[in-house]
Amino acid sequence: MVKAVWNGETIAQSDDTVVVEGNHYFPREAVKAGALKPSATTSVCPWKGVASYHTLVAGGRENQDAAWYYPDPKPAAAQIRDRIAFWKGVVVA
Repeated sequence: MVKAVWNGETIAQSDDTVVVEGNHYFPREAVKAGALKPSATTSVCPWKGVASYHTLVAGGRENQDAAWYYPDPKPAAAQIRDRIAFWKGVVVA
């Protein structure tokens, strides 16, 4: 079972993650309800496409743009469509 933990709370856990470039992408349904707040931030990866972001909410704190996902990835990254990955201090193990 892979878990994503931030600010003392488990944000996501699943046996069904997809690892790309060292990042675990969790199924959206594996992410704790209420832990994601929409963000207007986007970025572009040359081979994966346009990423969108969420701010994490846990333990009364927010971690701006600490989760990202690809709503419409390029064909080479189709396996991570709508899966969520974490960074910015989120411990994934």
